Amino acid sequence: MIHFTRTVLVFCSLLFLFPTLGSAADNTLNGYQPKWWKEAVVYQVYPRSFKDSNGDGIGDLKGITSNLDYLKQLGVDVVWLSPHYDSPNADNGYDIRDYEKVMKEFGTMADFDELLKGVKARGMRLVLDLVVNHSSDEHRWFVESRKSKDNPYRDYYIWRPGKDGGPPNNYTSFFSGSAWTLDPATNEYYLHYFAVKQPDLNWDNPKVRQDVYSLMKFWLDKGVDGFRMDVIPFISKPPGLPDIPPDYRDRPQYFYTQGPHLHQYLQEMNKEVLSKYDVMTVGEAFGVTLEGTPMLVDERRHELDMIFNFDAVRIGHPSVGWTGWTLPKLKAIYTEQDAKLDVHDWNTIFLSNHDNPRMVSAFGNDSPEWREKSAKLLATMVLTLKGTPFIYQGDELGMTNFPFKSIDDFDDIEVKNAWKAYVETGQVGKEHFIEVAKKVARDNSRTPIQWDDSANSGFTAGKPWLAINPNYKEINAAEELKDKDSVYHYFQRMLAFRKGTKAFSYGTYKDLDPANDKIFAYTRTLGSEKYLVVLNFSTDTLKYAIPGVKAGKLVVSNQGPAEENTTALTMKGWEARVYRME
Repeated sequence: MIHFTRTVLVFCSLLFLFPTLGSAADNTLNGYQPKWWKEAVVYQVYPRSFKDSNGDGIGDLKGITSNLDYLKQLGVDVVWLSPHYDSPNADNGYDIRDYEKVMKEFGTMADFDELLKGVKARGMRLVLDLVVNHSSDEHRWFVESRKSKDNPYRDYYIWRPGKDGGPPNNYTSFFSGSAWTLDPATNEYYLHYFAVKQPDLNWDNPKVRQDVYSLMKFWLDKGVDGFRMDVIPFISKPPGLPDIPPDYRDRPQYFYTQGPHLHQYLQEMNKEVLSKYDVMTVGEAFGVTLEGTPMLVDERRHELDMIFNFDAVRIGHPSVGWTGWTLPKLKAIYTEQDAKLDVHDWNTIFLSNHDNPRMVSAFGNDSPEWREKSAKLLATMVLTLKGTPFIYQGDELGMTNFPFKSIDDFDDIEVKNAWKAYVETGQVGKEHFIEVAKKVARDNSRTPIQWDDSANSGFTAGKPWLAINPNYKEINAAEELKDKDSVYHYFQRMLAFRKGTKAFSYGTYKDLDPANDKIFAYTRTLGSEKYLVVLNFSTDTLKYAIPGVKAGKLVVSNQGPAEENTTALTMKGWEARVYRME
């Protein structure tokens, strides 16, 4: 049970009714300039898996619109819509055929307009995915580009002759194999950092940039509130396209971000488009180091508002050595982010998205005994750390990873290509591959939302495009909406609590016990507002002496009443508490 004082509940209610109440001048916010997106909570919708309205097994825009009250009731401020554009779906919509048309499976432009209208009517905002490092090979630009070397659209993409009977250089695709594909029509190779059907756009061509700015204005003029920008640091390519140096071959993303014109292009984008609208931008900055982050997000540079730093979410991923994660390592990441980002930079906080496994399976404990408690603990952490929180659909229900058993269970092109590259060539055994893939595969987060315990979890009346997690009978929205002690209602109350507490947006952050491998204890302070957060990342009941501070009034708990006004705590397994300190 979540525990709140009457005072805090009343304060939260007042802030909900009067959203400008409590807003403060810059000098009362620890030096930060207030912005609506710094105080917002963003909820990512993956349309294909959210809700199907017509029985074809694929989620669609009408399905999202029909459940906007669910999101409003949860308390989110911004809905981030993953790609809804016309696409042949080689990479589930991240290969765009027409940027100004809605994907047929998702509906029509009228359906989009109705969705946007519904979001606005409920006082929320809508942010779209902007995927402009690459397009689909079925986009009219590429269709023209591949026709001949002198086609007017040839320079919209990156074409090169082969070298020594093979590709122009040693660039590798994130989806396995070479990042170059030979096109027989002109006997030249085109570059694609991702799938063969996702050719990279040539941002050095000013016509490309102007066409991108035009499509951005198309959606902004409709009233959308910003963009999440897919792999945006890759848009500027290394001059001369030299080979990837040996030090970068196992981590090419850090090389691909070193193009010389990235900041020039983003500043141009900001000047010509973004500065003319009241919007938020967040870049998927895979390959950008923490040290390089201010170059993208420092508000004085006029580029992006925020980026996603992947150090936390990928802490146990095979791409970083498959060493597993520990709590001290996770805490060190947040401390380093706080130290290296100043009042002109803004951070994001997230533990899941459409490209990563389920939050509760990766960072919590998804066993029946501990799933709800650990999901609530993770909600407490994400919603009280420093930065704009991003929630992925299903997090609020405590949805878990899927029990994959064979390669046939997967849909993701990344997994299928890796199977061909490693298993079918005999480099990796089948059992080992499945064991790793089931932990980290993107399909874990892409299984449909579990709405109720009816057939196909209420997601569709037809055959779902991707299998429903078999635990939907126990984990579903209908049951959680009825249960005031559910993960959903805990998220709901935590969101309301955060809205009424500026300290969680602008407050200073301090980790009180960095080396502790089971307890995460930290403070958030803004003027006279000071909160202590204590999280037990284990199944053990622990006696814990808080270093250097005293717990005050308990305002949040995921397991009911607990000690107050003391330095000695007894923390149950996966217990989360927030104290208001005097």
